[in-house]
Amino acid sequence: MPMPDQAKPTSQASPADFIRLARPAQWGKGVFVLIGPIYGLALLDSWVSVLGAFLAFGFASSGCYVVNDIADRHADALHPRKRRRPIASGKIALGPARLFAAVLMVAAVGACFLVDDSRRWWVLGLTALYTLNVLAYSGFMKRVVILDVISLSTGFVLRVMAGCAAAGVAPSTWLLNSTFFLAMFLALGKRLAERRTMEENAADATQIRGVHSVYTDDLLRMAVVMTAVGTLVTYAGYVEQQQDIYGPAIGTVASGASPWGFNLLWLTILPATFGLLRCIVLLEQGKYDDPTELAVRDRGVQVAGVVFVLLSLGLLVAEKLDAIGPGV
Repeated sequence: MPMPDQAKPTSQASPADFIRLARPAQWGKGVFVLIGPIYGLALLDSWVSVLGAFLAFGFASSGCYVVNDIADRHADALHPRKRRRPIASGKIALGPARLFAAVLMVAAVGACFLVDDSRRWWVLGLTALYTLNVLAYSGFMKRVVILDVISLSTGFVLRVMAGCAAAGVAPSTWLLNSTFFLAMFLALGKRLAERRTMEENAADATQIRGVHSVYTDDLLRMAVVMTAVGTLVTYAGYVEQQQDIYGPAIGTVASGASPWGFNLLWLTILPATFGLLRCIVLLEQGKYDDPTELAVRDRGVQVAGVVFVLLSLGLLVAEKLDAIGPGV
């Protein structure tokens, strides 16, 4: 069937429309920029640089979302929820949208200048690579089965690498692997949720995303479970690696620091497992188009996230205090 053209703007776009277009809720993905510096116990004076990396990826991702919404405006108009987006609904015309995307990209470059001179070009390079990857995704990779989710997942890995570069800490291979599988889980979960939404509205999922001609419900269910397992296994490897680095503080039998005699960071696997399984249940129910929405809209996922963060930070702070010594 022919694709509908973009709806004509009915009135002048408001600032709220441009804010919606920038998808500020998606800045939550910037937490991946912070993971390396947090677990690497980055020095306090490096956090201005980390902030610069966070802002750079936030502005760059917003700019890329605008570009993607421009490219997807016809398909979005067919989607029961995405048709309300500012460009698909016609609230923002293409000219202002393109100008807004350019402003956001300039802001991303400017944010890189908050990064320390010795690490700035690494962050700028990773931000540019992230932008090229997203634009390539919008241009053609989103239409290639498997490559589409690999491209999305690579964006999360680049965020982690940028955070590590800004803080001057070496990224762990286990951390990069866990990030990649978690991002794959989120991307495949989004595909599954899209199919659920379209089926509930008696619509053809291939109208909004051509790869759905290959991504069947059974394939996506299997892939979501597989990547969830991959996330947990690689995170467990990362926890084991942290034991080797921070053994005395997080508790080992040898050090005697833990009366329980095991790696206390293992406790973080419990909320991580609950959170992932909770996401799978909710995605199966088709309540959300994007798993990242669960972080701000589902109480169970929020609680799991808070417990995970508090446990991780508590144990890492304990390590830091132990390293400083009792005189503090």
